[in-house]
Amino acid sequence: MSDGPIVKADKDYSKEVDRQLPLAQELGRSNVQAAIEKLLTLEKQTRQASDLASTSRVIVAIVTICKESGDWTLLNEQVLLLSKKHGQLKQATTKMVQVVMGFLDDAPNMETKLSMIEALRTVTEGKIFVEVERARVTRILSDIKKEQGDIKAATDILCELQVETFGSMSRREKAEFILEQVALCIESGNWTQAGILSRKISTRYFARKPKKTPEQLEKDKKEREEKEKKRSADEPPPEPEDDVTDLKLRYYEQQIAIAKHEDKYLDVCKHYRQVLDTEAVEENPDQLRAVLQRVIYFIILAPYDNEQSDLLHRIHKDTRNTQVEHDASLLKLFTIPELMRWPMVSQQFGPHLCSTDVFDAEKGQSNDPKACQRWQDLRKRVIEHNVRVVAKYYTRIQVPRLTQLLDLGEEETEKYISELVTAKTIYAKIDRPARIVNFAKPRDADDVLNEWSGDMKSLLGLLERIDHLITKEEMMARIQPVKGEKGKTAKAH
Repeated sequence: MSDGPIVKADKDYSKEVDRQLPLAQELGRSNVQAAIEKLLTLEKQTRQASDLASTSRVIVAIVTICKESGDWTLLNEQVLLLSKKHGQLKQATTKMVQVVMGFLDDAPNMETKLSMIEALRTVTEGKIFVEVERARVTRILSDIKKEQGDIKAATDILCELQVETFGSMSRREKAEFILEQVALCIESGNWTQAGILSRKISTRYFARKPKKTPEQLEKDKKEREEKEKKRSADEPPPEPEDDVTDLKLRYYEQQIAIAKHEDKYLDVCKHYRQVLDTEAVEENPDQLRAVLQRVIYFIILAPYDNEQSDLLHRIHKDTRNTQVEHDASLLKLFTIPELMRWPMVSQQFGPHLCSTDVFDAEKGQSNDPKACQRWQDLRKRVIEHNVRVVAKYYTRIQVPRLTQLLDLGEEETEKYISELVTAKTIYAKIDRPARIVNFAKPRDADDVLNEWSGDMKSLLGLLERIDHLITKEEMMARIQPVKGEKGKTAKAH
């Protein structure tokens, strides 16, 4: 946002200010009140004359004298008083707020610092031209509350800011603010609010940019210099192209935490794939291996549907999986239509999977409370895969044989079949008295007729092809001479 139009000064008080300021600063060492009163008179003159430079210098001198005298209460009073002056120049107020913000680190104790922060928040409330300064002060207050252990208060204070609407704040700083808001919401357990806030950041900001040649970099530098020359005083400076890898990794770390909390395994896998598409991760072998493993684990854990199946096969084709061969072999089992027995999977892959922070065979083995649930979900995905395989190869099967193939009891077998039927993944009907499961989907008259019509069309096509081949053979036979005729011709000669 702009700071408003720059008002042309009616009178230049710069020489008067140059003369009065040293005298006031000298007087401030012995009599602070007298020095401030002297400067307030001068401030009124410069303000009424709309002399921005002189007004800013006088205001800054007043707050500096208060600070150097150690009278922090007087400093807060002057900040509030100067901001409320009639016709106070916006740029002068902004300058004063920025200077006082620099005094925060010099506060003698926490109580004084908090009182200064509250004074600055009062001054900047509802003023667009100091919205960035208000956001920064609010962030300092939030950090103090967090250090004191009051996470809820820190979250409430920081989340009241709508930084995405601030035009004068750089894009990087906006992203840092929102990431801090999301982190506090996660820490306080407000997962819904965390999800809402995280959607304010566009993932295009983190998109990987192609490397530029030295010529392109030089061209961009010249363009930025040209824009800087043409920029008016009200416009924010052009943002430099900086590396956002740290923000990207932090953002996706939060997204993974939110998705894990909601058990959205497919989203977790997608977020890890975005992390994988980062130069810093690709260049670190240990980090790359860990991310590849988690991409495989969470695509396997995701419930089966068209999107999951497509992504699973694409991940399987990734050549980098050779770095995690053991995990890639587990992934391969899910890509082929063959039965995999859970006892075998548990025995072959269990120790390796449970050595990670993703899975636990029993509760309480790691700090993640959901690790054991993921192990149960893995078993569920293996069983669901087996049911789909059986449904593919069998039209009817007896329940005892099905339970033997799935390594389950009758009740659990029925439960998994019912879940897959409800999700419309397979078609099945269970005949309990006959103890038979029918996977063949019944067809209506239209389907039967369509199939018959298709078969007849195919049959007629084959007959036409055969007729053509027979005709061709007959024509070839007529063209070729008979062996007996060849012999007679030779004897005549």
